[in-house]
Amino acid sequence: MEFRDSRYVVHEGCDHIFFVGFLGAGKSTLARNLGELFHRRYVDTDRLAERIAGKSLAEIYENDGEELFRQAETEVLHTLKSKKSLLVSCGGGIVEKDINLALMREMGVIVFLDGDLSDSLRQIQRTDRRPDLGSVENATQLYRRLRPRYEAAADITIDIREKTFEQVAIDSGKLLWERGLL
Repeated sequence: MEFRDSRYVVHEGCDHIFFVGFLGAGKSTLARNLGELFHRRYVDTDRLAERIAGKSLAEIYENDGEELFRQAETEVLHTLKSKKSLLVSCGGGIVEKDINLALMREMGVIVFLDGDLSDSLRQIQRTDRRPDLGSVENATQLYRRLRPRYEAAADITIDIREKTFEQVAIDSGKLLWERGLL
């Protein structure tokens, strides 16, 4: 590990922190907040996949289907291999492909933001940006299918139930700092 200046730690090798969890768990907010607190760059795999595809997530789902989006996610992860020390907010379904899990494990640690479905549904404000969500019944099935994959993938699990985004950021920051990851 080396220090460039008093604010930024550079680790050896690829050392990304990947935040996974269900839609609305606050992965993007957490990556952005920790990035600002610890002077680390943060990215969002959904936004990067949109750039690769040249269209919005909703347009990809509507015109090309979920499989094209999942392929774009995998491409995004491949591009991150040449970067260092990113905080990566991952799309809720990124854990569905084993190749994505292998790539994330190769490049860093996976942090599961563990919350209840009801909390996630309450946090989602732009359902038009969540074409994979659908109805509450659909969301329930999706949550039940993905939750075991998040649990199995996680190097670190952070319980986000009944916590504000600020509390999650502070708790996560402390934990990741203590483990030498930030």
